[in-house]
Amino acid sequence: MSKPVLHIDTPVAPPTWALLERQLLKAMSDACVQFFDHYFDERGYLLCMPRWGGDDGPDDAAENILNWTMLHALGGSETVLRLYKKGWNGHLLQYTEAKTVEVPMGREGMYYKEFPVMFDWFHHSEWLSAFYLQGLSDPSDLTYRNRLKRYTGFYNGDDPQADNWDADHKIIRSMFNGSRGPLMRKATGLDWAGDPIEIQGRFRPGHGERDYHQMLVHFQDYNDVVGDHPMNMSATTLALSAYAVTGETRYRDWVLEYVDAWVERTEANGGLIPTNIGLDGSIGGETEGKWYGGVYGWGFSVYDPAIDAIAHRPSFQNSAHYGFGNAILLTGDRRYADIWGRMIDIVNSNAVQENGRTVYPNSFGDQGWYNFTPEKFAHGALEVYYWSMDEQDAMRVLNDDWVKYLNGLNPDYPVEALNLDFDELHARLEEMWADEATADTRMSDDPNTINPAITETLTKLMLGGLPTGRVGGPLHCRLRYFDPESRRAGIPEDVAALVSRLSNDEVTVSLVNVNQTEPKTVIVQGGAYAEHQIKNARLHGNTVSVDSPHFTVHLGPGAGGELTLKMIGRASCRERV
Repeated sequence: MSKPVLHIDTPVAPPTWALLERQLLKAMSDACVQFFDHYFDERGYLLCMPRWGGDDGPDDAAENILNWTMLHALGGSETVLRLYKKGWNGHLLQYTEAKTVEVPMGREGMYYKEFPVMFDWFHHSEWLSAFYLQGLSDPSDLTYRNRLKRYTGFYNGDDPQADNWDADHKIIRSMFNGSRGPLMRKATGLDWAGDPIEIQGRFRPGHGERDYHQMLVHFQDYNDVVGDHPMNMSATTLALSAYAVTGETRYRDWVLEYVDAWVERTEANGGLIPTNIGLDGSIGGETEGKWYGGVYGWGFSVYDPAIDAIAHRPSFQNSAHYGFGNAILLTGDRRYADIWGRMIDIVNSNAVQENGRTVYPNSFGDQGWYNFTPEKFAHGALEVYYWSMDEQDAMRVLNDDWVKYLNGLNPDYPVEALNLDFDELHARLEEMWADEATADTRMSDDPNTINPAITETLTKLMLGGLPTGRVGGPLHCRLRYFDPESRRAGIPEDVAALVSRLSNDEVTVSLVNVNQTEPKTVIVQGGAYAEHQIKNARLHGNTVSVDSPHFTVHLGPGAGGELTLKMIGRASCRERV
């Protein structure tokens, strides 16, 4: 993959952070094995009652192996990737076999062509998040490639049976979409809640409903789905991933065509991204001209029977910015980050005084701005700063513990954050061991909260990257590692990495071999997809030319050192992904 460039031979006492990293990777890998044995059968089927819907549907089944591909890409065990594949393939069969009775769209199977027949990208993103990252570990897997191409084909016009894409207006025609195409009518509570189900004494719905009627009421106002929605930009992660593994530029071109259409709509709407685009391409075209309309839109506030109150759910704010992030990854053009950053400032400019304090809006409806809170609107602020590395964008996230650490203001952050992950892992295992539910009394999302793959801190510390989570985005990171001896993705056994500083064109990383008797070799790569060109590496005052997306480091027994890597700006790496 690359020729050796650097030798680090100076022995160091293993830092606490390095020992914690190595132990956490092992502990989570071992815990995933126990978790799989507890919640999956020999076919890879989840031990639950398969259902359709937004409460406990197929997406929740897949979420039980969320972050497992990320864990492997970091350096988790090969068993984690093997069990992920078993669980992924098993759930595809399980939910293809599972059929609804009353919900029209799922009567022939909840999955068709190994994909949900139709649902929204809030839930599509959740079930696909682990799948996207499989390509970090085995991009040459033919089944994976074929699935990526098939799934993308539902959205870019390749599959005529899934008539989601309108090339003339550059829209996805409904926010309810999938392998059988778009839902072109108002959605009902039944479409969202799934078939009637017994609750009391049997199940524990994650949203707190006490009976099936409350499940229907929960979704009774989730109606306006026709027309395009910014959450549909999450479909671009499929095309980006397909481009990354195939190199076919048509996937890249479609991502940019679609995201650019959203840039135009946002600018035409005064810098605020609209949450409904009509079938004719007009802003608010399917919601009586209201740019803030649509399910999960700016004005989406609905009655929640579980809390007997109005709940504000403009959920597009949690993930739509990753569509712009995909365009940044493909082009290096920071104007895509500026679109979302300017929107954050526009929202906060509508702050008001309330009882002597400043409060900031989060929603917009017929009455104007509402849903005010003491905290500034900051959805996507960390991502915008990460993508731009601009001081102005940094001002929005100065209180973030990770950002403070990267700026030298929070030196204890690595050890404290890793220790908290151990605490969380222990708590999740305790809950798993205490779970005595049977398959016919377990909902698919019951184990979601105790999934032992807790990768957020490791992604930040090891890769200098944004945690991937379940928002349906790709991995944005400054560095990745490969084991040339085992010929696999992930940092080699006994090696630990800590990214302590980031700027637009530099990254500082410490590499340590905690093995005191054997040397180790690690390949260091710029970016998740080799999208960053590493110009040179500086160690102990000596600078070595690299001029490549990756280079090799030999670590002597017990050796460690701090490297400063000079990188060419991302705009210069536009064709590298």
